[in-house]
Amino acid sequence: MKKSLFRYIASRAAGMLIVLAIVAVLVFVLTRAASGDPVSVLLGDQATAADIARVQKEYGLDKPLPVQFGYWLREVLQGNLGQSIFLQRPVTQALWERSEPTTLLALMAVAIAALIGVPCGIVSAVFRGRVVDQLFTGIAMLGASIPSFWLGIVLIQIFAVSFGWFPVSGYGAPDAPFAERLHSLVLPATVLGLLNSALIIRFTRASMLDVLGEDYVRTARSKGLSESTVVLKHALRNALVPIVTVIGLTVALMIGGAVITETVFGLPGVGNLVVSAVLRRDYPVIQGALLVIAAIYVLINFSIDLLYAVVDPRVKV
Repeated sequence: MKKSLFRYIASRAAGMLIVLAIVAVLVFVLTRAASGDPVSVLLGDQATAADIARVQKEYGLDKPLPVQFGYWLREVLQGNLGQSIFLQRPVTQALWERSEPTTLLALMAVAIAALIGVPCGIVSAVFRGRVVDQLFTGIAMLGASIPSFWLGIVLIQIFAVSFGWFPVSGYGAPDAPFAERLHSLVLPATVLGLLNSALIIRFTRASMLDVLGEDYVRTARSKGLSESTVVLKHALRNALVPIVTVIGLTVALMIGGAVITETVFGLPGVGNLVVSAVLRRDYPVIQGALLVIAAIYVLINFSIDLLYAVVDPRVKV
């Protein structure tokens, strides 16, 4: 068992490294393929050719692309994501400074999505074909169709402007109490949580429907067990694998895909940082941020695979 587990972890780790290597190449190539020059944006229209050449040499942008990629990859392997052209500080520092709002936003949103999606999906499966099933299925379809920016604007208008319960935008001052910063994330987390709960409802419902018709569920019912025991103890346990998968992937997607929500609510998160970097052609920030997001996504996938054996004894590694 230990040897098979070690081989499994080693093979998955090798696959992770291959994926990250491919991501690194794609990020570098696509970043350089975009039109625009970061040095021209940095220096402005009044810069002379000599000024542009000097700054390009300072950041190594005057070298051939393969050489630039080699230098960047070497620094990445040493844990250095480079120096931001516009922020004038290390990319790792810039990402760390922006990581708190994005991480908290993702965790709060996933908690909301799971607390809504899993119970609704279970109820929808148990009462398949009835009014409550049609209601939750309709809600899931609606949630998958609503744009996040539209829902964000609606919630801002109702709960921030009209009622004044939450701030319209921002994340509070750097020295603001932690509770105040969490308070500013309630609306954006609600937006992401409500929209992503639609996917969890659908996956939970489908997974529960698959197991509710199994023989062991009918056997449990024939023994006189209560319906709640049958559903929660016998059915849900065996339906957890796809549910855990979609929740884990939702975390990864929120960390890397909350750009629109962060922009609508004016949150100084990683998504906002990436948008600013793209507009400025700040290559090191774009490359570093996308590589970190990809690494988080891959690590979460890896963690989900390891959790399979815990939530479902039938899964062997």
